[in-house]
Amino acid sequence: MIAISTIGNVVNQIDDIAFMDYKEVCSEIHLNELFTEESLRELDQFSHLEVLFFFHKIGKSERIFEGKQSLLGNFPKVGVFALRSNNRPSRIGQSIVRLEKIEGKVLFVKGLDAINGTPVVDIKPVVRELLPSPNEIIQPTWAREMMRYYA
Repeated sequence: MIAISTIGNVVNQIDDIAFMDYKEVCSEIHLNELFTEESLRELDQFSHLEVLFFFHKIGKSERIFEGKQSLLGNFPKVGVFALRSNNRPSRIGQSIVRLEKIEGKVLFVKGLDAINGTPVVDIKPVVRELLPSPNEIIQPTWAREMMRYYA
């Protein structure tokens, strides 16, 4: 068994786990008492962050381990690792967000795919050199069509 500690929590106006239009949602990430402002030194020099969080509202019985057909439309049944569903086996989520500002131990971000109260596991800066170029990314047509529901 692996024990993962949280570093803070999400604060926003979203309480519905079925909500999907996170692109314009503004959220705050409040760091917990283990961290000081020093832990955020120079983070404001980055435009985007990678936020790892825990889908705390997904129960053990709701997790999927095999495949699933999306309820959003006429999409093929695909394996759990081909989905960006919140019903992950590990219940770990990830979003790349825009960093708007930092005040004290609070990060103000835009586009975080998490509801109010979501435990945050880690934050990392997005570094261009570690990302694939857009021309290198290949995905099936159904994935692009499915993502329209999230825009």
